[in-house]
Amino acid sequence: MIDVVLCDDHAVLRRGIRDTLQEATDIRVTAEAGCYAELRQALRDTSCDVLLLDINMPGRNGLEVLTSVRETDPQIKVIMVSMYPEDQYALRCLKAGAQGYANKAGDPVQLIEAVRLVMQGRKYLTPEVAQMLADSLSQPQPEVLHSTLSEREMQTLQKIASGRRLTDIAEELMLSPKTVSVYRARVLEKLQLANNAELTVYAIRNNLV
Repeated sequence: MIDVVLCDDHAVLRRGIRDTLQEATDIRVTAEAGCYAELRQALRDTSCDVLLLDINMPGRNGLEVLTSVRETDPQIKVIMVSMYPEDQYALRCLKAGAQGYANKAGDPVQLIEAVRLVMQGRKYLTPEVAQMLADSLSQPQPEVLHSTLSEREMQTLQKIASGRRLTDIAEELMLSPKTVSVYRARVLEKLQLANNAELTVYAIRNNLV
């Protein structure tokens, strides 16, 4: 039996994933979490072979949580689940230590295949991600400026480019407005930009929003 823990801040989506996984006789969902604190408690209290982890969560984002899980529970296989297109996050997740990447817009039944595959010690890649990986190996792309951003800086960039105010971003990320301002300043410096308008144009041109 493969024990799975779900971590997503949307209860409805968790229920849909849980119902899909429970159709498989060799998979059981042992716990659910809506944030990092709940996930840590779940991993202490229940058995977990595979963690299905959402990228976009309040507080610590999924990639930060992935790094933490890799350090504290390296035996757990992690599949990142996201609504973002593969070209934005898939390779970053794999490089950060995830065993797979699944898009929420895809066929839910593929999650069953993904869980079984990573338990065999293999990577789960959609055809799109596999092609991206092949392209990146055969034709290395020149490094873009935003590749130097931390995950929190990338979040800040995307939210500013989406029209959110710093106070709104601070609330969503559970940070102080001063901290968000520091991230904004770092983003502008690393991307060699002067203001939010230029930041927004950069994000659009590079398909980051």
